[in-house]
Amino acid sequence: MLIIPIKEGENIDRALKKFKKKFERTGTMKQLRGRQNFTKPSVKRRDEVLKAAYRERMRSQEENA
Repeated sequence: MLIIPIKEGENIDRALKKFKKKFERTGTMKQLRGRQNFTKPSVKRRDEVLKAAYRERMRSQEENA
């Protein structure tokens, strides 16, 4: 459960923004979406390797530029 302390006279919009930011950081929605369908561990690992290779290519291109 998220608890957002609100100061006296603080704007509701600001408190809502704090709530949304804190909720985003917890990763609840990302976790729920990930659980909607099962992904095999081998597929997860393959995706991680591909993403790492992509990031490495981008870094090397930045260094060469």
